[in-house]
Amino acid sequence: MEFLFEPIMGKPLWMWASFLAIVVTLLAFDLGVLHRKTHEISIRESLWMSAFYIAMAMAFGGWVWWSLGDQAGKEYLTGFIVEKTLAMDNVFLISLIFTYFAIPPLYQHRVLFWGILGVIVLRGIMIALGATLVAQYGWILYIFAVFLIFTGVKMLFMGDKHPDIASNPLLKLMRKVFPISDKLDGQKFLTRQADPVTGKWRLYATPLLVALLLIEFVDLIFAVDSVPAIFTITLDPFIVFTSNIFAILGLRALYFALAAIIHRFKYLKPALAFVLIFIGAKVFIADALGLEKFPANISLAVTLGLIAIGVIVSLVKTSKTTPEPDHGPD
Repeated sequence: MEFLFEPIMGKPLWMWASFLAIVVTLLAFDLGVLHRKTHEISIRESLWMSAFYIAMAMAFGGWVWWSLGDQAGKEYLTGFIVEKTLAMDNVFLISLIFTYFAIPPLYQHRVLFWGILGVIVLRGIMIALGATLVAQYGWILYIFAVFLIFTGVKMLFMGDKHPDIASNPLLKLMRKVFPISDKLDGQKFLTRQADPVTGKWRLYATPLLVALLLIEFVDLIFAVDSVPAIFTITLDPFIVFTSNIFAILGLRALYFALAAIIHRFKYLKPALAFVLIFIGAKVFIADALGLEKFPANISLAVTLGLIAIGVIVSLVKTSKTTPEPDHGPD
């Protein structure tokens, strides 16, 4: 059993295997027990599921704090909070995708579940790539920092522009490459239909599959922000990966409640922009002060403070607003 103690990216194999076993168990419990039968997720169920996933993430964070030390625990918590907040912006785009393709709530969980599996693989690849680059080229951390500052400033001036799903380059490519059905076929990703020209039966992608691929594409774009952000918080690949995955797992659970009240978090995006600017700037601040690493407790406190201000201001300012009606494709 000595191979279980072989180091992989700085941590023994048993740590990585144990975490992946936890993730697989959670997903199996979710799909095989909680959602064995297709049903519409209520806001109450969504909140309970989200509370469960947050509790699991905090329990794992407690273990990290106890086994790997105070510094690692604070870095894990900071990373989880930042990733969770960044993921909330993802909810808005997922909601737009579901609305555009008229995906009923009954089938949304299936799309999100399989989407999460793809996200875990993609994040794992990007984090492994990021860890390799940082280990071999230490200066790339400064590029990450500048990129985060630029992204934060850009977010401050972008406002709340709604992306145009119809003009998405991936959607245009999919329409050219393979036939797409305009109608759902239950919860199937693929369906057989007669070609309107030849009359021959052929395989079509349903709107569920197209929505799934677009959600994966959206997460890939978000990962370009989130992966550099977490690497400027900690260089430990284990903490980077675990905090990322727990934030993503909980996002799927929270989606159904958050999508209904996302309009209440209008000022969270500017707060997140300041968080990204701070996370990028602290790399240069640490160098200027001659510090080996920016203090984890200050980083955690500032991150929590900025996000808390964004949430409080949002809830106060939007207390009497109602969500705008969504419009699908013409």
